[in-house]
Amino acid sequence: MPLPPKLVILDRDGVINQDSDAYIKSLEEWIAYPQAIEAIAYLTQHGWTVAIATNQSGIARGYFDTATLDAMHEELRHQVSRAGGEIAHIAYCPHGPDDRCDCRKPLPGLLQQVHQALGLSTLEGSWMVGDSLRDLQAGQAAGCHAALVRTGKGVRTEQKGQGLENVRIFDDLASFSRWLIPDDA
Repeated sequence: MPLPPKLVILDRDGVINQDSDAYIKSLEEWIAYPQAIEAIAYLTQHGWTVAIATNQSGIARGYFDTATLDAMHEELRHQVSRAGGEIAHIAYCPHGPDDRCDCRKPLPGLLQQVHQALGLSTLEGSWMVGDSLRDLQAGQAAGCHAALVRTGKGVRTEQKGQGLENVRIFDDLASFSRWLIPDDA
């Protein structure tokens, strides 16, 4: 039986960068949490593959276009690279909630895209880290362990308390990464 992949899949808004109920619509509005950039670097420096699975319905809603999203992701990759890390793949859903796609979380389609893009035999044993219940549900549907961070919408998600069975909860991505890979590892 093959070993599970050393893969961490991250939601973007609220986990890696500040979130907004009005959507992150421009490169200027995309503001990374410095600790999250360092955490991604820490994970990759310790042999973990990091990918992103993010709903971006602002595209379907006409708030921004794919060129703007690409610019945000290029800046994310640049910041992570400068910190000594790497993002292996970014999967995003450009659809709105009523588009009936198979990629919008809580469905596992984005995670399956990551699985295929990285050529993995399974996602079982991987981690899905998010700040909302739909992130955790997508991860669990794909066979991943689930971790909730309290950044972004995480505190609200935790306070609702629904669907958090078998979910580990952390203050932020940095505390998750230090738990996953202790300093003495």
